[in-house]
Amino acid sequence: MANPLPIPRFLYGTAWKKDETHSLVKTAILQGFRGIDTACQPKHYNEPQVGNAIAEVTQNHNIPRSELFIQTKFTSLDGQDPLRIPYDKHATLEEQVTQSFNVSLKNLKVSYIDSLVLHSPMRTLEDTLRVWRVLEGFKQQNKVHYLGISNAYNLRFLQQLYQQVSVKPSFIQNRFYRETGWDRDIRSWAKEVNIKYQSFWTLTGNPNVLASPVIARIAKARECSPEQVMYKVLIQTGIVPLNGTKNVTHMKEDLAILQWENWSDEEIDAVLALVGGK
Repeated sequence: MANPLPIPRFLYGTAWKKDETHSLVKTAILQGFRGIDTACQPKHYNEPQVGNAIAEVTQNHNIPRSELFIQTKFTSLDGQDPLRIPYDKHATLEEQVTQSFNVSLKNLKVSYIDSLVLHSPMRTLEDTLRVWRVLEGFKQQNKVHYLGISNAYNLRFLQQLYQQVSVKPSFIQNRFYRETGWDRDIRSWAKEVNIKYQSFWTLTGNPNVLASPVIARIAKARECSPEQVMYKVLIQTGIVPLNGTKNVTHMKEDLAILQWENWSDEEIDAVLALVGGK
C-alpha cells in the first residue's frame, strides 16, 4: 500500500450520478480533482463506474493510483435498496462489512482504500462498535489509511465512539445546512481532537446563504462567484467540502480557489457567521 496522501482540500462527490458516473469522474480527475468520494451503495452510487473511470485515467492519462485519494463507505442494510444489496443480508454484521469492503475493492479495481467511512451510525452504539472493529482490522492489515463516519449529528454519540475505539475517526462527513446548525458544536469538537470535517450539500443545502448580501459583497469585491466564496471560506478554515458539480466550467472555477492566497479574517468571519460561526 502506498504511503498516505495529504488529505485533499476538495473531494469530488459521486452520489446520484447514475450512468453519467464514469464520464463525470473521469472529467473531474482530468480537471484536477484528486479526491473521489463514493460508496458501496447501488441505491445512490455507481461504484463500478467510479472504478472504470479511475482505471481509465491511470492507464491512459498518466495519473497513477498513488496520486488519487479514494474514499468509499460501508452502508448498513437500513440504507440499502432491498433489491440491490451488495452483500449477503443474512450474514453476520461483521461478515457484511467484510463483504462490502471486498466488493468495493473489486468495483474500484484497487488493492487498498485511502479512506473507509461508515455511511451512518448503526441503530445502537454497540452495533456501531462492532462495525468499527472490522474497519480497524482493515487498517491494521494495511488495506485502509483512514477511517471515518458520516451522517452522525449527535455530538455525545460521536464522543462515546471516539472514546471507545482504538483507531480514531479521521473524518466526520455530514450534511452542512441550517437544520443542524451547520454542526457548529461537532465542528468545534472535531477540531479539538484533530478530526477533519467533510461537508456535503454545501451549496444545495444553503441557497439563502449563497444569496446573502454578505457573500454578494465579497464576491463582487473579489470578482468571483458566490459559490467560490462559500468554498474558499470553508476550505481556508479546514473543512473539506464535497463537490458534486456536473459542469466542467464549474469544476475549473471551483478548483481555481485552491491556488488563491488566504483571505482576510474579516471576510472569513463574515461568511462563517452565516453558517453558525467558527
